[in-house]
Amino acid sequence: MNEIEPTERTRVRRVPQRAVYDRETIHRIFDEALIAHVAFSHDEQPFVLPMAFVRIDDAIYLHGSTRARMLEGICDGRPVCVTATLVDGLVLARSAFHHSMNYRSAAVIGTGTAVMERGRMLEVLEALSEKLTPGRWPEVRQPNEQEMKATRVVEIPIDEASAKVRTGPPADEKADMSFPVWAGTVPIALRYAKPVSDPNLSPSVALPDHVRQLSDRRGKNHD
Repeated sequence: MNEIEPTERTRVRRVPQRAVYDRETIHRIFDEALIAHVAFSHDEQPFVLPMAFVRIDDAIYLHGSTRARMLEGICDGRPVCVTATLVDGLVLARSAFHHSMNYRSAAVIGTGTAVMERGRMLEVLEALSEKLTPGRWPEVRQPNEQEMKATRVVEIPIDEASAKVRTGPPADEKADMSFPVWAGTVPIALRYAKPVSDPNLSPSVALPDHVRQLSDRRGKNHD
């Protein structure tokens, strides 16, 4: 099913014409975003934490320490909201009021469960590594037993979700169209800079292609 039925918690009410409930669009936003903000409550105190994450099929996966109160709370059934945002440009209008941004954002609300099976945990950790740096996982040392025991992986299904998207030029009032100031959009694209080697790296270790190609990968996403 391509469309996710909006709920009272996920229905976009402010500027509803920007709402998107298409599952493919929501997946694409999560796939492109490097960081998600995870909102949760602990002892009646709200928190929002930025985290690396990965989407696999129809679920979001988070990982962290087994002692992390956020992940522990999610696994105990407390609700969580995971939001990813991509800023595509500044929208400069003729009036201060109508300045905006072009963006794509997606949010998932629900509860999570711990991934307990070691093989599945490794699949998720590999998927996260390959999302951030394709080709990296096969080259690095794999997690040992102590590291696996210290790691918690949590799955949050994309069952209750929505997206909001703004594109296009400024939405100035007709009366302001003749105001003599430049108006338009300034695109924003994520780019990687030149890699910087670890000072302790042996001179004999060359820069791998998968690291060198990162800037090309991000550039293509925004061309």
